[in-house]
Amino acid sequence: DGDVCAASALGTGSAEELKGTVLQLRETVLQQKETIMNQKETIRELTAKLGRCESQSVLELPGEGKGRKGFSKNTMGDLSRPAAAETLSQLGQTLQSLKTRLENLEQFSRMNSSSQTNNLKDILQNKIDDLEKQVLSRVNSLEEGKLSPRNESEERGKIESTLTSLHQRISDLEKGQKDNRPPDRFQLTFPLRTNYMYAKVKKSLPEMYAFSICMWIKSSASPGMGTPFSYAVPGQANELVLIEWGNNPMEILINDKVAKLPFAINDGKWHHICVTWTTRDGVWEAYQDGTQTGNGENLAPYHPIKPQGVLVLGQEQDTLGGGFDATQAFLGELAHFNVWDRKLSPGEVYGLATCSSKALAGNVIAWAEANIDIYGGATKWTFEACRQLN
Repeated sequence: DGDVCAASALGTGSAEELKGTVLQLRETVLQQKETIMNQKETIRELTAKLGRCESQSVLELPGEGKGRKGFSKNTMGDLSRPAAAETLSQLGQTLQSLKTRLENLEQFSRMNSSSQTNNLKDILQNKIDDLEKQVLSRVNSLEEGKLSPRNESEERGKIESTLTSLHQRISDLEKGQKDNRPPDRFQLTFPLRTNYMYAKVKKSLPEMYAFSICMWIKSSASPGMGTPFSYAVPGQANELVLIEWGNNPMEILINDKVAKLPFAINDGKWHHICVTWTTRDGVWEAYQDGTQTGNGENLAPYHPIKPQGVLVLGQEQDTLGGGFDATQAFLGELAHFNVWDRKLSPGEVYGLATCSSKALAGNVIAWAEANIDIYGGATKWTFEACRQLN
């Protein structure tokens, strides 16, 4: 899992190169030390507010709060967010996500009048109600200091086991809908910021001298919705990335070069966005809801997008296919992610945003369930892109 760039930098080379690397590492350590010092006051405040709850380290969800292996370079920067302080909120968000999926299933069952589907829906609803009671009981016990570390570990295991079971049973129930919908009418939902929840596009990108990337997106995350997609190739983790982190505007990165995009989409509503680019002079254009909102040039000019990489939805890659950081994870919903190896015209973009019957599918990556694998609890369900426009 080591960073390819770091590994190559520490390989054979002149004494000057090695000296420069050592100085760079030393500067990084000093910067990290300064960051730690800056966070001490925040930690003190959180400790005072959380009391007993924050002292229970078992509150952390799987994968949260763990350090990185090796010295992989995080080119996006880290935003420290204590996992313990957000655990209860994340459990609530998970439960809400499961409830939303059940509502979709309930609507589906009404249209299909299946007694078996209704019975399963009732069972799952009861399980969610029971789980909410368990979480509430757990919080009360923590506040009163009743749980010993051993009992706390057992409680955590029960809740996580129930969540896993609910995800699986709802996913099995949702599979019954697939035969009744076109292959592109689905959305991906990322209900939590984690370092293990993501989707992976099965095919890589070819070498491209131009591209258009369009999608429907919905998020109200603050600060920053995270990383809708990232494409990494050997030797360059930031070959092609769309990210909004911290209080920065959304950015498109090509070969680590950055352009700021004038999007305003963190309002909890569905928006259609497109970014086009050509290697000649690095000319780019940004579209929101069918209208061009910005453009520029000199974005990685004369650098073709490299082939044979890994395309991930919902996470920013620091290593090829991995090195995820929860602070940069996408929080929200995403659908109709399409990629073309050419610049779309303004009319074509408008047709996509207004759901024209002549709207095109990506000739490089087309949005279809068969092209996407999901991991870590990211979910799929039916999505009608134009339902909001009616």
